[in-house]
Amino acid sequence: MGSMPSKTHITNYTSIELFAGAGGLALGLEQAGFQHLMLNEIDKHAVATLKKNRPLWNSVCADIKSIDFTPYRGKVDLLTGGFPCQAFSYAGKKLGFEDTRGTLFFDFARALKESDATVFLAENVRGLLSHNQGKTLQSMLDVLEELGYHVFEPRVLKAIHYKVPQKRERLFIIGVKKSYRNRALLQWPTPSTEIYTLKDALLKGVLYNSDVPASPGQQYPQKKKEILKHIPPGGYWRNLPVTLQKEYMQKSYYLGGGKTGIARRISWEEPCLTLTCSPAQKQTERCHPDETRPFEVREYARIQTFPDTWEFEGPLTQQYRQIGNAVPVNLAYAVGLCVANLLKSITRE
Repeated sequence: MGSMPSKTHITNYTSIELFAGAGGLALGLEQAGFQHLMLNEIDKHAVATLKKNRPLWNSVCADIKSIDFTPYRGKVDLLTGGFPCQAFSYAGKKLGFEDTRGTLFFDFARALKESDATVFLAENVRGLLSHNQGKTLQSMLDVLEELGYHVFEPRVLKAIHYKVPQKRERLFIIGVKKSYRNRALLQWPTPSTEIYTLKDALLKGVLYNSDVPASPGQQYPQKKKEILKHIPPGGYWRNLPVTLQKEYMQKSYYLGGGKTGIARRISWEEPCLTLTCSPAQKQTERCHPDETRPFEVREYARIQTFPDTWEFEGPLTQQYRQIGNAVPVNLAYAVGLCVANLLKSITRE
């Protein structure tokens, strides 16, 4: 089986993860030395994935609203999770903790309050920075401050700088209890200058010690396949003959614009574009460089730097969704080390 070089750090730091998905963030944090006390996820297929790969993890399939976090009070170093981005209803006033009730962010904040974790790590889409002119994020930061946390300046990290062969960006928000603020040192992970490509993901080399194993995968409909076979590696819809461009793009053809992700065939020599939850949608084709097909499940997983031993449960569409939604494991590992170092800076005497 292809595997990545071992990099497991042992610390005694404990964590709880919310909105855990298929475990990309949890696995990276485990490699960085965190012991997971509990993981919560509402999707049954994703929880089946967690249980399959880590039977010893306490993976709870439930609506977060139904979970009481007070039993963990005083036992948690890190609370983490990627709550979905939802709008708040504003009345032009500064929102407090209670005003965010009804959103998934509220339950993340409630878990923080009930567990009294020392540090939190929230991750989200880059779009949260500009959502509602930045008011959504500011309201979240206000609530986290209200709960007694110093929040560091949120940071967008590009996965390609952290040994991930994919152009993907995530927003990370880290905070520490205000009582530790004076000695808390946060150093974000140092970006690497080495960029990994699709070749590094799928073939034996620096990232994996074998070529990617064969696995199930979706197929394109015949008509789409006929069109995509004209596209060279690294190319997209503009590489088609004009008649096919018009047929494929329909009204969009006349709107101009780049739309460089449409009918895109990835080349071996470039990082993959951001994977989505469905490998064959029109706006987000990520065609294999040599064969006219979407990436298979194991290829998808490697582009997200999951080990080949990490198996996904549920129907094929759900497996793609779990992988597409994940935080890339190597990015999670880099952030995990920086959080472990933050905790070390607090606990040193």
